[in-house]
Amino acid sequence: MGLGFQPLLNDDMVHFVLGGEDRTTIFGILTSRSNAQRQLIAGCFKEGSGKDLKDILRDGLSGDVKHLMVALVIPPAVFDAQLLYRAIRGPGTDEEMLIEIFASRNNWQMKEIIQTYCSIYNQSLRTDISSDTSGNFRKALINLTHCRRSESPIVDAHLAKNDAQVLYSAGEKKWGTDEDRFTEILCFCSLQQLKYTFSEYQKLSGMTIEDTIKRETSGQYRSLLLAIGKEDRRRLAIGQQSAMSLMQPRRDWILNAMKCARSTPAFFAEKLRRALKGAGTDEATLNRIMVSRSEIDLWDVRSEYKRLYGRSLYSAIQSDTSGDYRIALLRICGGDE
Repeated sequence: MGLGFQPLLNDDMVHFVLGGEDRTTIFGILTSRSNAQRQLIAGCFKEGSGKDLKDILRDGLSGDVKHLMVALVIPPAVFDAQLLYRAIRGPGTDEEMLIEIFASRNNWQMKEIIQTYCSIYNQSLRTDISSDTSGNFRKALINLTHCRRSESPIVDAHLAKNDAQVLYSAGEKKWGTDEDRFTEILCFCSLQQLKYTFSEYQKLSGMTIEDTIKRETSGQYRSLLLAIGKEDRRRLAIGQQSAMSLMQPRRDWILNAMKCARSTPAFFAEKLRRALKGAGTDEATLNRIMVSRSEIDLWDVRSEYKRLYGRSLYSAIQSDTSGDYRIALLRICGGDE
Protein backbone atom coordinates (compact mmCIF):
# COMPACT_ATOMS: atom_id res chain seq x y z
CA MET A 1 0.00 0.00 0.00
CA GLY A 2 3.02 2.24 0.16
CA LEU A 3 5.00 3.60 3.07
CA GLY A 4 3.13 5.96 5.29
CA PHE A 5 -0.34 5.05 4.07
CA GLN A 6 -2.94 5.52 6.80
CA PRO A 7 -6.51 4.58 5.78
CA LEU A 8 -8.05 6.87 8.37
CA LEU A 9 -10.37 9.70 7.45
CA ASN A 10 -12.12 11.45 10.30
CA ASP A 11 -15.81 12.23 9.88
CA ASP A 12 -15.44 15.72 11.35
CA MET A 13 -12.49 16.38 9.05
CA VAL A 14 -14.46 15.38 5.96
CA HIS A 15 -17.44 17.57 6.88
CA PHE A 16 -15.13 20.47 7.75
CA VAL A 17 -13.22 20.25 4.48
CA LEU A 18 -16.28 19.79 2.29
CA GLY A 19 -18.04 22.65 4.02
CA GLY A 20 -15.05 24.99 3.90
CA GLU A 21 -12.95 26.71 1.30
CA ASP A 22 -10.10 24.21 1.05
CA ARG A 23 -11.67 21.18 -0.54
CA THR A 24 -8.35 20.34 -2.16
CA THR A 25 -7.46 18.47 1.04
CA ILE A 26 -9.99 15.73 0.42
CA PHE A 27 -9.25 15.81 -3.31
CA GLY A 28 -5.57 15.31 -2.57
CA ILE A 29 -6.25 12.33 -0.30
CA LEU A 30 -8.57 10.49 -2.68
CA THR A 31 -6.85 11.25 -5.99
CA SER A 32 -3.40 10.26 -4.74
CA ARG A 33 -4.45 6.75 -3.64
CA SER A 34 -5.18 3.57 -5.53
CA ASN A 35 -8.72 2.28 -5.63
CA ALA A 36 -7.75 -0.49 -3.21
CA GLN A 37 -6.50 2.14 -0.78
CA ARG A 38 -9.65 4.20 -1.26
CA GLN A 39 -11.70 1.13 -0.36
CA LEU A 40 -9.71 0.82 2.88
CA ILE A 41 -10.29 4.52 3.56
CA ALA A 42 -14.02 4.12 2.91
CA GLY A 43 -14.14 1.03 5.11
CA CYS A 44 -12.40 2.74 8.01
CA PHE A 45 -14.63 5.78 7.55
CA LYS A 46 -17.72 3.56 7.67
CA GLU A 47 -16.46 1.75 10.75
CA GLY A 48 -15.65 4.98 12.57
CA SER A 49 -18.65 7.10 11.59
CA GLY A 50 -21.31 4.60 10.55
CA LYS A 51 -21.66 6.49 7.27
CA ASP A 52 -20.78 5.72 3.66
CA LEU A 53 -18.05 7.99 2.36
CA LYS A 54 -19.64 8.12 -1.10
CA ASP A 55 -22.88 9.39 0.46
CA ILE A 56 -21.01 12.10 2.34
CA LEU A 57 -19.25 13.14 -0.87
CA ARG A 58 -22.54 13.09 -2.77
CA ASP A 59 -24.20 15.32 -0.14
CA GLY A 60 -21.22 17.62 0.41
CA LEU A 61 -20.30 18.30 -3.21
CA SER A 62 -22.23 19.36 -6.29
CA GLY A 63 -21.97 19.35 -10.05
CA ASP A 64 -19.29 17.55 -12.03
CA VAL A 65 -16.79 17.28 -9.19
CA LYS A 66 -19.38 15.39 -7.13
CA HIS A 67 -19.78 12.75 -9.82
CA LEU A 68 -16.02 12.48 -10.22
CA MET A 69 -15.23 12.07 -6.52
CA VAL A 70 -18.06 9.59 -5.94
CA ALA A 71 -16.79 7.52 -8.89
CA LEU A 72 -13.33 7.42 -7.29
CA VAL A 73 -14.58 5.62 -4.18
CA ILE A 74 -16.58 2.97 -6.06
CA PRO A 75 -14.81 -0.36 -6.76
CA PRO A 76 -13.96 -0.70 -10.50
CA ALA A 77 -16.19 -3.73 -11.13
CA VAL A 78 -19.13 -2.00 -9.44
CA PHE A 79 -18.45 1.17 -11.44
CA ASP A 80 -18.48 -0.77 -14.74
CA ALA A 81 -21.52 -2.84 -13.76
CA GLN A 82 -23.46 0.34 -12.99
CA LEU A 83 -22.43 1.86 -16.32
CA LEU A 84 -23.55 -1.24 -18.19
CA TYR A 85 -26.88 -1.35 -16.36
CA ARG A 86 -27.59 2.27 -17.30
CA ALA A 87 -26.48 1.58 -20.86
CA ILE A 88 -28.92 -1.31 -21.17
CA ARG A 89 -31.79 -0.26 -18.93
CA GLY A 90 -31.77 3.47 -19.53
CA PRO A 91 -33.89 5.31 -22.12
CA GLY A 92 -32.66 3.58 -25.26
CA THR A 93 -29.59 1.39 -25.46
CA ASP A 94 -26.30 3.27 -25.06
CA GLU A 95 -24.33 1.29 -27.64
CA GLU A 96 -21.25 3.47 -27.26
CA MET A 97 -20.99 2.64 -23.57
CA LEU A 98 -21.32 -1.07 -24.29
CA ILE A 99 -18.64 -0.81 -26.99
CA GLU A 100 -16.20 1.04 -24.75
CA ILE A 101 -16.41 -1.39 -21.85
CA PHE A 102 -16.58 -4.66 -23.77
CA ALA A 103 -13.79 -3.72 -26.15
CA SER A 104 -11.31 -2.51 -23.51
CA ARG A 105 -11.66 -4.86 -20.52
CA ASN A 106 -9.61 -8.04 -20.21
CA ASN A 107 -10.97 -11.47 -19.30
CA TRP A 108 -10.39 -11.08 -15.58
CA GLN A 109 -12.07 -7.68 -15.52
CA MET A 110 -15.04 -8.94 -17.53
CA LYS A 111 -15.54 -11.95 -15.25
CA GLU A 112 -15.58 -9.67 -12.22
CA ILE A 113 -17.99 -7.25 -13.93
CA ILE A 114 -20.36 -10.10 -14.86
CA GLN A 115 -20.36 -11.46 -11.30
CA THR A 116 -20.82 -7.98 -9.82
CA TYR A 117 -23.67 -7.16 -12.21
CA CYS A 118 -25.52 -10.30 -11.15
CA SER A 119 -24.85 -9.60 -7.47
CA ILE A 120 -26.10 -6.00 -7.61
CA TYR A 121 -29.08 -6.39 -9.92
CA ASN A 122 -29.93 -10.08 -9.46
CA GLN A 123 -29.93 -10.39 -13.24
CA SER A 124 -27.65 -11.94 -15.83
CA LEU A 125 -25.66 -9.45 -17.88
CA ARG A 126 -25.68 -11.89 -20.78
CA THR A 127 -29.47 -12.19 -20.65
CA ASP A 128 -29.94 -8.43 -20.49
CA ILE A 129 -27.66 -7.94 -23.48
CA SER A 130 -29.51 -10.62 -25.44
CA SER A 131 -32.86 -8.95 -24.80
CA ASP A 132 -31.68 -5.40 -25.52
CA THR A 133 -29.47 -5.81 -28.63
CA SER A 134 -29.72 -7.72 -31.88
CA GLY A 135 -27.90 -9.16 -34.88
CA ASN A 136 -24.12 -9.31 -35.18
CA PHE A 137 -23.73 -6.68 -32.48
CA ARG A 138 -25.46 -8.98 -29.99
CA LYS A 139 -23.43 -11.99 -31.14
CA ALA A 140 -20.17 -10.15 -30.61
CA LEU A 141 -21.13 -8.85 -27.16
CA ILE A 142 -22.27 -12.32 -26.08
CA ASN A 143 -18.98 -13.79 -27.33
CA LEU A 144 -17.09 -11.27 -25.20
CA THR A 145 -19.12 -12.18 -22.08
CA HIS A 146 -17.71 -15.71 -22.31
CA CYS A 147 -14.27 -14.22 -21.48
CA ARG A 148 -12.45 -16.55 -23.85
CA ARG A 149 -10.12 -14.09 -25.54
CA SER A 150 -6.58 -15.45 -25.65
CA GLU A 151 -4.18 -13.42 -23.52
CA SER A 152 -1.05 -15.22 -24.63
CA PRO A 153 1.88 -12.92 -25.49
CA ILE A 154 3.01 -15.40 -28.18
CA VAL A 155 2.09 -14.58 -31.78
CA ASP A 156 1.39 -17.40 -34.22
CA ALA A 157 2.50 -16.08 -37.63
CA HIS A 158 0.94 -18.99 -39.52
CA LEU A 159 -2.41 -18.50 -37.79
CA ALA A 160 -2.23 -14.76 -38.51
CA LYS A 161 -1.88 -15.44 -42.24
CA ASN A 162 -4.75 -17.94 -42.18
CA ASP A 163 -6.99 -15.55 -40.24
CA ALA A 164 -6.10 -12.71 -42.60
CA GLN A 165 -7.28 -14.89 -45.47
CA VAL A 166 -10.51 -15.68 -43.61
CA LEU A 167 -11.11 -11.98 -42.95
CA TYR A 168 -10.44 -11.22 -46.59
CA SER A 169 -12.87 -13.91 -47.71
CA ALA A 170 -15.51 -12.80 -45.19
CA GLY A 171 -15.18 -9.18 -46.22
CA GLU A 172 -13.81 -8.39 -49.63
CA LYS A 173 -15.04 -11.49 -51.43
CA LYS A 174 -18.30 -12.54 -49.87
CA TRP A 175 -19.35 -10.22 -47.06
CA GLY A 176 -22.50 -11.37 -45.37
CA THR A 177 -21.89 -15.13 -45.59
CA ASP A 178 -19.14 -15.55 -42.99
CA GLU A 179 -19.54 -12.74 -40.49
CA ASP A 180 -19.67 -15.24 -37.62
CA ARG A 181 -16.10 -16.29 -38.37
CA PHE A 182 -15.09 -12.65 -38.68
CA THR A 183 -16.55 -11.93 -35.25
CA GLU A 184 -14.96 -15.04 -33.75
CA ILE A 185 -11.46 -13.97 -34.79
CA LEU A 186 -11.91 -10.46 -33.44
CA CYS A 187 -13.44 -11.56 -30.14
CA PHE A 188 -11.25 -14.55 -29.25
CA CYS A 189 -7.73 -13.80 -30.58
CA SER A 190 -5.27 -11.97 -28.35
CA LEU A 191 -4.68 -8.29 -29.08
CA GLN A 192 -1.07 -9.09 -30.04
CA GLN A 193 -2.27 -11.76 -32.45
CA LEU A 194 -4.83 -9.40 -33.96
CA LYS A 195 -2.20 -6.74 -34.67
CA TYR A 196 -0.17 -9.30 -36.61
CA THR A 197 -3.29 -10.49 -38.42
CA PHE A 198 -4.19 -6.92 -39.41
CA SER A 199 -0.71 -6.49 -40.87
CA GLU A 200 -1.07 -9.70 -42.88
CA TYR A 201 -4.51 -8.60 -44.03
CA GLN A 202 -3.11 -5.36 -45.43
CA LYS A 203 -0.43 -7.27 -47.34
CA LEU A 204 -3.10 -9.54 -48.78
CA SER A 205 -5.76 -6.99 -49.69
CA GLY A 206 -3.79 -3.80 -50.24
CA MET A 207 -5.95 -1.93 -47.76
CA THR A 208 -6.33 -1.71 -44.00
CA ILE A 209 -8.89 -3.83 -42.19
CA GLU A 210 -10.48 -0.59 -40.94
CA ASP A 211 -11.08 0.60 -44.50
CA THR A 212 -12.72 -2.71 -45.32
CA ILE A 213 -15.00 -2.54 -42.29
CA LYS A 214 -16.03 1.03 -43.06
CA ARG A 215 -16.97 -0.04 -46.55
CA GLU A 216 -18.54 -3.42 -45.87
CA THR A 217 -20.39 -3.10 -42.55
CA SER A 218 -22.62 -0.70 -40.68
CA GLY A 219 -23.88 0.34 -37.26
CA GLN A 220 -23.08 -1.02 -33.77
CA TYR A 221 -21.36 -4.06 -35.23
CA ARG A 222 -18.81 -1.87 -37.00
CA SER A 223 -18.23 0.20 -33.86
CA LEU A 224 -17.51 -2.75 -31.60
CA LEU A 225 -15.13 -4.45 -34.02
CA LEU A 226 -13.19 -1.23 -34.49
CA ALA A 227 -13.07 -0.64 -30.75
CA ILE A 228 -11.59 -4.11 -30.20
CA GLY A 229 -8.97 -3.08 -32.73
CA LYS A 230 -12.57 4.55 -30.50
CA GLU A 231 -15.66 5.52 -30.16
CA ASP A 232 -17.65 8.48 -31.41
CA ARG A 233 -19.18 10.87 -28.96
CA ARG A 234 -22.78 10.47 -27.99
CA ARG A 235 -25.23 11.33 -30.75
CA LEU A 236 -26.43 14.89 -31.04
CA ALA A 237 -29.90 15.86 -29.90
CA ILE A 238 -32.54 13.18 -30.39
CA GLY A 239 -34.29 15.49 -32.84
CA GLN A 240 -31.27 15.24 -35.12
CA GLN A 241 -31.32 11.46 -35.28
CA SER A 242 -32.26 10.40 -38.78
CA ALA A 243 -32.60 6.87 -40.11
CA MET A 244 -28.98 7.06 -41.24
CA SER A 245 -27.71 8.15 -37.81
CA LEU A 246 -29.54 5.24 -36.20
CA MET A 247 -27.80 2.84 -38.58
CA GLN A 248 -24.37 4.31 -37.89
CA PRO A 249 -23.66 2.58 -34.52
CA ARG A 250 -24.16 -0.84 -36.11
CA ARG A 251 -21.08 -0.37 -38.27
CA ASP A 252 -19.16 1.77 -35.80
CA TRP A 253 -18.80 -0.98 -33.20
CA ILE A 254 -16.50 -2.88 -35.55
CA LEU A 255 -14.35 0.18 -36.24
CA ASN A 256 -14.02 0.98 -32.55
CA ALA A 257 -13.17 -2.60 -31.66
CA MET A 258 -10.36 -2.48 -34.20
CA LYS A 259 -9.00 0.76 -32.79
CA CYS A 260 -8.90 -0.68 -29.29
CA ALA A 261 -7.08 -3.78 -30.54
CA ARG A 262 -4.43 -1.72 -32.29
CA SER A 263 -3.88 0.62 -29.33
CA THR A 264 -6.12 0.89 -26.28
CA PRO A 265 -4.34 4.09 -25.09
CA ALA A 266 -4.89 5.72 -28.51
CA PHE A 267 -8.54 4.61 -28.40
CA PHE A 268 -9.07 6.43 -25.09
CA ALA A 269 -6.94 9.41 -26.13
CA GLU A 270 -9.31 10.01 -29.04
CA LYS A 271 -12.35 9.67 -26.79
CA LEU A 272 -10.85 12.23 -24.39
CA ARG A 273 -10.14 14.56 -27.30
CA ARG A 274 -13.77 14.36 -28.36
CA ALA A 275 -14.91 14.92 -24.77
CA LEU A 276 -12.75 18.03 -24.39
CA LYS A 277 -13.16 19.55 -27.84
CA GLY A 278 -16.20 21.08 -29.45
CA ALA A 279 -19.34 22.69 -28.12
CA GLY A 280 -19.19 22.00 -24.39
CA THR A 281 -17.25 19.47 -22.40
CA ASP A 282 -18.54 15.89 -22.22
CA GLU A 283 -18.01 15.56 -18.47
CA ALA A 284 -19.55 12.10 -18.22
CA THR A 285 -17.06 10.65 -20.70
CA LEU A 286 -14.20 12.61 -19.16
CA ASN A 287 -15.00 11.34 -15.65
CA ARG A 288 -15.49 7.76 -16.82
CA ILE A 289 -12.19 7.51 -18.66
CA MET A 290 -10.08 9.36 -16.11
CA VAL A 291 -11.38 7.14 -13.31
CA SER A 292 -11.40 3.81 -15.14
CA ARG A 293 -7.95 4.17 -16.75
CA SER A 294 -6.19 5.91 -13.84
CA GLU A 295 -4.58 2.70 -12.58
CA ILE A 296 -4.35 0.86 -15.89
CA ASP A 297 -2.82 2.91 -18.68
CA LEU A 298 -3.47 6.61 -18.06
CA TRP A 299 0.23 7.40 -18.51
CA ASP A 300 0.11 5.74 -21.93
CA VAL A 301 -3.13 7.56 -22.75
CA ARG A 302 -1.40 10.82 -21.88
CA SER A 303 1.51 9.98 -24.18
CA GLU A 304 -0.83 9.08 -27.05
CA TYR A 305 -2.82 12.26 -26.52
CA LYS A 306 0.35 14.35 -26.84
CA ARG A 307 1.51 12.40 -29.89
CA LEU A 308 -1.82 12.59 -31.70
CA TYR A 309 -2.88 16.14 -30.87
CA GLY A 310 0.33 18.05 -30.19
CA ARG A 311 -0.60 19.15 -26.68
CA SER A 312 -0.71 17.49 -23.29
CA LEU A 313 -3.87 16.04 -21.79
CA TYR A 314 -3.08 18.09 -18.68
CA SER A 315 -3.16 21.38 -20.63
CA ALA A 316 -6.35 20.35 -22.44
CA ILE A 317 -8.11 19.66 -19.13
CA GLN A 318 -6.72 22.86 -17.65
CA SER A 319 -8.09 25.01 -20.47
CA ASP A 320 -11.49 23.27 -20.76
CA THR A 321 -12.53 22.87 -17.10
CA SER A 322 -12.61 25.09 -14.03
CA GLY A 323 -12.85 25.26 -10.24
CA ASP A 324 -12.80 22.21 -7.98
CA TYR A 325 -13.54 19.99 -10.95
CA ARG A 326 -10.36 21.10 -12.71
CA ILE A 327 -8.32 20.66 -9.53
CA ALA A 328 -9.51 17.07 -9.03
CA LEU A 329 -9.08 16.08 -12.69
CA LEU A 330 -5.55 17.49 -12.85
CA ARG A 331 -4.60 15.55 -9.72
CA ILE A 332 -5.80 12.35 -11.38
CA CYS A 333 -4.01 13.26 -14.61
CA GLY A 334 -0.83 13.52 -12.60
CA GLY A 335 1.35 15.93 -14.52
CA ASP A 336 2.09 17.93 -17.64
CA GLU A 337 4.40 16.62 -20.34
